[in-house]
Amino acid sequence: MTKPVPQKTILERFRKELVADDLLHDGDSIGTDDETLLRFLRARKFDLAQSKKMFADCQNWRKTVEGVGIDELYRKIDPFDYPEREAVFDCWPMWFHKTDKKGRPINVQIFGKMDLARLYKVCSPERHWETILVNAECLPREVLPAATRAAGKSINNTLVIVDLKGFGLSQFWQVKALARSSFQISQDYYPETMGQLVIINAPSSFTVIWSVIKPWLSKETVDKVDILGHDYKRVLLEIVDADSLPASLGGECTCEGLGGCSMSGAGPWMIGRKGWGPRSQASQEEAQTVVVTDGSPSVSSMSL
Repeated sequence: MTKPVPQKTILERFRKELVADDLLHDGDSIGTDDETLLRFLRARKFDLAQSKKMFADCQNWRKTVEGVGIDELYRKIDPFDYPEREAVFDCWPMWFHKTDKKGRPINVQIFGKMDLARLYKVCSPERHWETILVNAECLPREVLPAATRAAGKSINNTLVIVDLKGFGLSQFWQVKALARSSFQISQDYYPETMGQLVIINAPSSFTVIWSVIKPWLSKETVDKVDILGHDYKRVLLEIVDADSLPASLGGECTCEGLGGCSMSGAGPWMIGRKGWGPRSQASQEEAQTVVVTDGSPSVSSMSL
């Protein structure tokens, strides 16, 4: 029987081939660390040729998306501070909020409040799509590295909570195309960044909705999905501390004084950012103090 090639060896070969093929350079914003390259390898089950094609396609997309490339788009739009942000979050609510018990960033998505018709009265579809792209980009660029620093260990994926309360078939058909495009961007260009997807308040019509959505997702993504009804609070609190879970989802957090949980962006990625004053910054730093014991880092508090 042929002995399997160790993953470390495949990773080393992957890096060498990417550099040799001019696909990876020092300082590339896609990320040049081992964990970034491993995400592409995992997404293609460590098939070197398929992983390299995926990486090449991603690099091409990053250079050409929206005619300017993702780096220029990210310079133009700060995902945590742009003029239409309140309107976007009100009508297409998807936001990062603190971390779970494993240290993973929590991404909250409230499908029941989606209303593209209302949103497009104040924000063009093109501008909205750009905000979706920079929101996706901020995960590996800012959010995961900050979560890693706060946890004192590698954090390479997120917990996604999707709330379907009030979300029916009519809304689904309205947002179907945009939702599919968003899923595709995530799977193709930000692979293996979702660690767990918890769907709550699933309505009776969800069987129909899921039958449409499921084919969009890879088998690996489907395997990470937990579908819950209205009795979800106990399950969420097993995953997330109460003071990190928004009160609207059964937790205790309200982000008082920070514009509410949806607008605050609360989490270690906000430290030092504009709009976070000394008191806010100090409270976040205190909540994620890293203590060294026996030569290894551990987190004294994970309220963020």
